[in-house]
Amino acid sequence: MNAKSDYTVDKEATDYYADRLLEWYRRNKRDLPWRRSKDPYRIWVSEIMLQQTRVDTVIPYYHRFMEKFPTVDALADAPEDDVLKAWEGLGYYSRARNLQSAVREVKEEYGGVVPDDPEQVSSLKGVGPYTAGAIMSIAYNLPEPAVDGNVMRVLSRFFLLVDDIAKPSTRVKIEKLARFLIPDGAAGDFNQGLMELGATVCTPKSPHCLTCPVMERCGARLEGRVEELPVKAKAKPPRLETRAAAIVADEAGRLLIRQRPAKGLLAGMWELPHVQLPDAPAPAVDAAAARGEAAGALAAGLAAADGIGIFPEAWLTDAEHIFSHIRWEMQVFRCRLAAGAALPPHYRWMAPEERERYAFPNLFVRIIDEFASSV
Repeated sequence: MNAKSDYTVDKEATDYYADRLLEWYRRNKRDLPWRRSKDPYRIWVSEIMLQQTRVDTVIPYYHRFMEKFPTVDALADAPEDDVLKAWEGLGYYSRARNLQSAVREVKEEYGGVVPDDPEQVSSLKGVGPYTAGAIMSIAYNLPEPAVDGNVMRVLSRFFLLVDDIAKPSTRVKIEKLARFLIPDGAAGDFNQGLMELGATVCTPKSPHCLTCPVMERCGARLEGRVEELPVKAKAKPPRLETRAAAIVADEAGRLLIRQRPAKGLLAGMWELPHVQLPDAPAPAVDAAAARGEAAGALAAGLAAADGIGIFPEAWLTDAEHIFSHIRWEMQVFRCRLAAGAALPPHYRWMAPEERERYAFPNLFVRIIDEFASSV
């Protein structure tokens, strides 16, 4: 059964899909911590954490975050450093900053109560159509669609939709279709059913079609096109940046760290001093020569950028981290600080027992852990 060009379907198809999906979801849904409450704040936090992150990874973070910030007021009033530290390891840290900014607005404008108005929720920082739909439908059972990648895949396959889901226009059309499918009085369960089906049955690869509650009328299955749907244009690969970083430890075992600027990538987080290397360095004879060039560029770059004298002494490790649009390849060197050097304002010595005070991106957590195990 195909959807029309505007992605509308008849009532008989709607009833079939909704009835089968709801029955399946209510019988098979996973016991996830955020499903044990209708508190819109808790649902909101879980949805932000789940963006581009696996459920199994999110669960322990969600528990710790809720223990530390159990209410809108608790998160609104918390220092940003504490929020980033609680988020450490989840990545995409702008999510945490936007969440706190939006929660502060809820406290100031709505008395600490997440509004049940879709337009008001959608106006909050970091809340896109999917998150707003999830909050409205799950917390308040309002018939708002919540269309993420899982939902686009499920509906594209069932209704045999061949438009590129990477295009905003396709998402808009699928949102209209999802809204039309929502049964009266069951918006929350229906939307969660779509998400659950995509996460556990209608998976990107090797979907479990024989256990799907709507397999009998799935267009992609009937036409043997499950593996080719949904259609999605390939994203550009992340841009490569090569970098060199310094591990500087004093006699007391303290590490030299610095804070990133308040805006931009990884804003306000802590890191090891490092520099970006030239995009096209002269070819080196061997790995040792390449490391020598990187070490020299590290010393010169930190002197120029931060006015600090750091002298590389030995290579420690190589590390890599992939952001959504950038890939960092980093060479890490044990270094010493010039005697009597004054630290710039955004630099600090971190004692081992102070580690929990500072929020680091995952890349630097791994490097610091490797250094600690080597001494």
